[in-house]
Amino acid sequence: MEVLKQRIDQVLAQIQASCLKHGRDPGSVNLLPVSKTFPSSVIQEALAAGLHRFGENKAQELKQKAQELEAQSLEWVLIGYLQTNKAKEVAKFASEIQSLDRLDLAQALDRRLQLEGRSIDALIQVKTSQEESKSGMAPDEVIAFLGQLKDYDTLRVKGFMTIAENSPDPAVVRDCFKRLRELAEQARQATGLELSTLSMGMSADYDLAIAEGSTEVRIGSAIFGARDYS
Repeated sequence: MEVLKQRIDQVLAQIQASCLKHGRDPGSVNLLPVSKTFPSSVIQEALAAGLHRFGENKAQELKQKAQELEAQSLEWVLIGYLQTNKAKEVAKFASEIQSLDRLDLAQALDRRLQLEGRSIDALIQVKTSQEESKSGMAPDEVIAFLGQLKDYDTLRVKGFMTIAENSPDPAVVRDCFKRLRELAEQARQATGLELSTLSMGMSADYDLAIAEGSTEVRIGSAIFGARDYS
């Protein structure tokens, strides 16, 4: 646990330093620890170290951990692609989804959330890179999608999420974050919505994301260590 606490403190210090370097208020960028693939015992250590909100990539894993740790005061955030037939897990156990990227998913979530008597925060995932492997809505579809989402008040749309291109060139990576910031500005003007959350930046590139206006960075390996995907 001491090692984990040191990693958390180091990441928080690095986020603060990045904010100061880029002329940002250090309090304007939140940390979302990404606990995917790590067991509930590790999350309990992170909870004891002061964290209470965790990002998961798969709905089934989120459900399992939420059930195992139901006695704890935790918030679960789905950051990975969600199939519509898994909407019930998110509606029941998550406080937020950051991968909302199509209308049929919004409809499925809304139906399930109504049955649960709940509402959750939502970020629209936008594809800002050219990589085929990346998920997300095309930027030119976002403003129209925001208009459609007005019919689903169980989804509190707070802003946008993106995953930058996997490139060794910092300019390429930073351009993905710039595109999302500019799209958010356009969407605010077009809709009048606040849309204040920009979830962008991970362990390898969050300094560039903060430079372009990120309000939340998703950090996994820098906190929890290397993942075992076996």
